[in-house]
Amino acid sequence: MVKNAFIILSLIILTGCAQKNKFDVLIVNGKIIDGTGKPGYSGNIAIKGDKIVAMGNVDGKAKTKIDASDLVVSPGFIDIHTHSEYSILTDGNAESKIRQGVTTEVVGESDSPGPFSGQLDPEIVKTEYGTDTIESLGDYFRIVEKNGSSVNVASYVGIGNVWHSVMGYKFDTPSDDQLNEMKKIIREAMEYGAFGLSAILAQPPGSKVPTGTMVELCKVVSEYHGVYASHMRSEGIRVFDAIRESIEIGAKANVPVDILHLKIADQRYWGRMSEIIAIIDSARREGINVQANVYPYTRGNNSLGTIIPEWAHEGGFEKLIERLKNDEYRKRMKHEIENGIEGWYNHYTAIGKDWSRMLICEGQYAGLTMDSVITIRSKNKKTDPLDILFDLLVEENSSISTVYAHHTEEDMNLALKQPWCSIGSDGSSLATKGPLRIGNPHPRNFGTFPRVLGYYARERQLITLEDAVYKMTGLNAEKLGLKERGILAAGNFADITIFNPATVIDKATYNDPFQYNEGIEYVLVNGVVVLNGETHTGKRPGRALKNK
Repeated sequence: MVKNAFIILSLIILTGCAQKNKFDVLIVNGKIIDGTGKPGYSGNIAIKGDKIVAMGNVDGKAKTKIDASDLVVSPGFIDIHTHSEYSILTDGNAESKIRQGVTTEVVGESDSPGPFSGQLDPEIVKTEYGTDTIESLGDYFRIVEKNGSSVNVASYVGIGNVWHSVMGYKFDTPSDDQLNEMKKIIREAMEYGAFGLSAILAQPPGSKVPTGTMVELCKVVSEYHGVYASHMRSEGIRVFDAIRESIEIGAKANVPVDILHLKIADQRYWGRMSEIIAIIDSARREGINVQANVYPYTRGNNSLGTIIPEWAHEGGFEKLIERLKNDEYRKRMKHEIENGIEGWYNHYTAIGKDWSRMLICEGQYAGLTMDSVITIRSKNKKTDPLDILFDLLVEENSSISTVYAHHTEEDMNLALKQPWCSIGSDGSSLATKGPLRIGNPHPRNFGTFPRVLGYYARERQLITLEDAVYKMTGLNAEKLGLKERGILAAGNFADITIFNPATVIDKATYNDPFQYNEGIEYVLVNGVVVLNGETHTGKRPGRALKNK
């Protein structure tokens, strides 16, 4: 009896000690929207280390307890299309993304942060700890983790890196040996953990890669169960051909396709999104895995240099500047810009040759529309606006980031509602102060995800709150094959965003983009609280995520 009593007492003591440290974080009284699209429900979530260990009617002592009364508890948002490759090394706090509820960023659209091999010199990058060198995608992942990041970071391998590593800055047709070398480079990047191949086919060098070659390259991606992320060959008057090409590549290479920022970016074809959807739905019924993502804005962000015809870009930016200084080349460019070239997506004609629909994002004229720049620089003289464009590119020695007002709310809304369409910002991690407060950027860098929740789900009721969360979490995880993230479930990583459904909204505008959002209350990354109310905790628990 004495022995039994001692055992019982020991168990009670041990149980009491265990309960003191039962959980690291306990989230209570929240409405759980789990990222599957299913209706939300009331419950608690318990976290130990970097994982969710229990959900529902769970209780116990925890080091940190978060009362989520009147709040929604969702998976951390996965931004499937970003450009934070290097801004995350400048400031690993990823302020503008964390404050949107983003816990994972996917980088590498066409120009990925590796590899830099062959005819591409190794990339020397500045980080918070000093300079470092990238030769492979593996080097980039190492640098991200050494520097520290508040968000997880995943990457595609970009067709730009693949092409330039083999072909340099020439636009020649690759030989069989060169094609095989490209395949080798993609295979190495996939081995390092790339989630797929990303290509901008609307501008060089991607525009120089024919469909058949893309199929062959994507077959390598298929071996690793990766995805083909496509900025299509055209979003203008050839958009239907471009959709069909994306589907063809997916079908012949046996690879899933995710069309980046699905849109109709030419006013001559506005209102025809239903036709695009019909093409995609038809392919999906045939078993071809083609999907898309959008950002919740009607203006895109590209460079002012994309107005210049493709041939003028051959040889790299230095060669472009040389041609812009040449009167004969200028004459040819003007004719082609005004009249177009068969098969070339021309931003200038797509927006009706309206300079007021181009907002300069960087340089001496940041925040001004191009028509204002033309007025300032012409000084009341009759000057050809295209000459002003050419001179500006030469002076800035830059392609100049520019926002183009080129698609419609109605078309974007119709795309957004489709069950296979997810959310990606096409933006970067920036900040309202410090080295990442740069120029006059697109508001999507600050507001994408709260805008979907607050404006399109709550105010407009275009989609349900559960669908909105799914499009930011579970659907993006499914596309990537990202395991144990994107859905709230016991055993999954504790990437969690807690927001107020009654107040969440974006505040960034085109004229005043440096504004954080309202209503994102807490963000946890791998079980660590990174955002607590309006305070970034300074924690950097993010990881380099690799395709396995």
